[in-house]
Amino acid sequence: MTSSFYQQVRHLSQQVVATLRAGAFVGLTSLVTLNAALVAAPASAADAASDNARSNAGPAYGPELQGFNYPYPVSRFDFTSQRSPLHMAYIDVKPAQPNGRTAVLLHGKNFCAATWEDTIGVLSAAGYRVIAPDQIGFCMSSKPAQYQYSFQQLANNTHALLASLGIKTATIIGHSTGGMLAARYALMYPNETQQLVLVNPIGLEDWKALGVPSKTVDEWFDRELRTSATSIRNYEKSTYYAGHWDERYEPWVQMLAGMYRGPGKRIVAWNSALLYDMIYTQPVVYELGNIHVPTLLMIGDKDTTAIGKDFSPPEVQARIGHYPELAQKTHAAIAGSTLVEFPDLGHAPQVQDPAAFHKALLAGLAALH
Repeated sequence: MTSSFYQQVRHLSQQVVATLRAGAFVGLTSLVTLNAALVAAPASAADAASDNARSNAGPAYGPELQGFNYPYPVSRFDFTSQRSPLHMAYIDVKPAQPNGRTAVLLHGKNFCAATWEDTIGVLSAAGYRVIAPDQIGFCMSSKPAQYQYSFQQLANNTHALLASLGIKTATIIGHSTGGMLAARYALMYPNETQQLVLVNPIGLEDWKALGVPSKTVDEWFDRELRTSATSIRNYEKSTYYAGHWDERYEPWVQMLAGMYRGPGKRIVAWNSALLYDMIYTQPVVYELGNIHVPTLLMIGDKDTTAIGKDFSPPEVQARIGHYPELAQKTHAAIAGSTLVEFPDLGHAPQVQDPAAFHKALLAGLAALH
């Protein structure tokens, strides 16, 4: 390659560094676009590494997402749990014309309260008070060095938050891992759960029993330390969005990847490892029949999510993560539930097709008598 090419690369690298220091992700996006001609197929291992570095470029955030701006004001709930002072960040949006109902939005493993941005706006406009917390171990909330993670504990934390706000009953809406948590919340607090909405929840099958190999927390930790924008993007494209990608999803990739670029990378990875162990060992599938609150299932049928699928034997991969089947089984298990399927959508229908998702959500919420 010519010296001119390397000078261009060096100049681009200097611009990227300057952009990152300024925290200007929008500027970085424009910069990468303007220099697209430099992003060619790598001719060597060094070029491949350089190409990967460019695809992983982006802002660096603190361990509690310091430097990332949420679309709504963020409040903080301070409490003590397991002998440690902790805090939960949460969004609380009160509607201009209240309908008397509160909706609690519970995020997934690779999501944050901010990812509910469109849903918060739609629900608020429809008259719902909307509470969207970041769970302990996630996003803007505490990431303790040691914590016994369980869905019971996270449900208890969420219940304490709502009690502190004077909220006695609510519609609980959970997506992905948040769906596992929402189901647990409804099991623990049935009299305070006005309605349950499960959006592509995981835990609808027992991966361990189906043959997914176990990993120690230390092994999960080592794996999480290798997290990058590239790995997040590739995983979400193949698993969440049925092989399709839209630049609308990129801010949420950068939201997560930024914590792994920042000074708190190790504590972020450690909490993520503990959370993966919780998800793997605590499936909710065996207790679905004990849910007796009005339940709305919203399932993107193209979803293939299954924890540990990527490192499972081929025969195990073939039998897990089939959401059309899981949707029907879950619908049958939860008496009186309503099932809405999105045939062409994946794991995050609220992100992939907000208009279709929110139309179905509002109709499902209004059906509660």
